[in-house]
Amino acid sequence: MMFETSIPIRVRYAETDQMNVVYHANYATYFEVARTESIRQLGFTYREMEDMGIEMPVVEINMRYLRSARYDDLITVRTQLKELPKQHTITFHQDIFNEAGKLITTGFVTLFFLDRTTKRRSSMPDILRDKLLPYFGGSEPALPAV
Repeated sequence: MMFETSIPIRVRYAETDQMNVVYHANYATYFEVARTESIRQLGFTYREMEDMGIEMPVVEINMRYLRSARYDDLITVRTQLKELPKQHTITFHQDIFNEAGKLITTGFVTLFFLDRTTKRRSSMPDILRDKLLPYFGGSEPALPAV
């Protein structure tokens, strides 16, 4: 079992280089946008986590470029959590597809749960763990308040 989301992103002109393709560093931004939105789809936000005193710096990023995206392409970033975090890190596996459904970039990003005040490692907030548990065989998610 795993948690998975897909987020569409339209390539903007400012993200391309002289060759009319997405500049390589912008793929890290696409990964970040998709991670943020995937957490939001759980009914939780990075801002709420920061308000709780937890930061999530990137400690490792890996990307493999297979094809190019170009200006005005509609790309889709698939984000997967293949396992429920057990310690102080969380790894997002991410793939970017073009409109034809072809894989153009693949990779993963590992983040560290960090106490905002002490700057020491922390565990994943319980509220985030509770929202992820159902995707990994845990109890059913609570229905959102109306």
